[in-house]
Amino acid sequence: MNGISYAIGRLTRAGGLLLAVLVLNFTLIHAAPGDPAQVIAGEMGGATQEMITEIRSAYGLDRPLPYQIVAYLGRVAQGDLGYSFYYNQPVLSLILQRLGPTILLVVSSLVLAVIIGTMLGAISAQKPNGALSHTVTVLSLIGYAAPVFWVGIMLIILFSIVFPVFPVSGMSTPGSDAAGIGRVLDIAQHLVLPATTLALIYLAFYSRLSRASMLDVLRADYIRTARAKGLSRVKVIYKHALRNAAMPIVTYAGLQFAHVISGAVLVETVFAWPGLGTLAFDSILRRDTPMLLGILFFSALLVVLVNLLTDLAYRLIDPRVR
Repeated sequence: MNGISYAIGRLTRAGGLLLAVLVLNFTLIHAAPGDPAQVIAGEMGGATQEMITEIRSAYGLDRPLPYQIVAYLGRVAQGDLGYSFYYNQPVLSLILQRLGPTILLVVSSLVLAVIIGTMLGAISAQKPNGALSHTVTVLSLIGYAAPVFWVGIMLIILFSIVFPVFPVSGMSTPGSDAAGIGRVLDIAQHLVLPATTLALIYLAFYSRLSRASMLDVLRADYIRTARAKGLSRVKVIYKHALRNAAMPIVTYAGLQFAHVISGAVLVETVFAWPGLGTLAFDSILRRDTPMLLGILFFSALLVVLVNLLTDLAYRLIDPRVR
């Protein structure tokens, strides 16, 4: 019963958070300088005052801001995120078309960063004053300080000019009619560089976090007891120590999901990856307010869902939470 009450409480707070995000995003975007009606009229090839007035009336931009907020919240509650000013299509359908590539990129890069970073940190923590430990620390600092777009550009130069190994643009080969395993391999080949670019930034963070957490765990009494019982070094490190050291890693992985999504905007722009990042970038340039609001809402929804999954992961990793 406590588990059910906890789940209901978490869902209630998540709903309140999403409501606050909707209201705040709507207010801030409409408070920004510029008139969306003029942008729409300019895209249509004319910007007469009569046309601007008609556009404002058609999209409800001539109504007071509180009325627009209430009307927008009512539409969102019905699953209607509005129509895109620029694409003239439902916002929800456009987001669902781009959501898959973004989730593929974000999840791939985050899993790559967590696994490799955790293993590097665990290895370097066994000899904290060794050459490998110092090498991992230096590389982590370099990777964490490097701008994500610069890393992407360097990888494009490296793998398109010096070593033409991977494709550097798009999600699939143009004109390709591959299906089944052939299409999966084609997408995987296009995913390598953008996922690596995004993972390198966070891999540096997780390697340092894993190293620090492992150093604390390895000093614990139960680790000395396990060694005294004659357990093998591999079992002590990877079964007892690493499992307990993984708690802060899981915590930061859930909390950093929002940062990975924001970093994906730059990566998708650099590699022309057809996800929410490029769609958000185009929406900002064209002042496509409904589209931008829809993307922000879905991003907040993903972050809330990941935080809920992080709580469930706690229960799987640490029985004391249960």
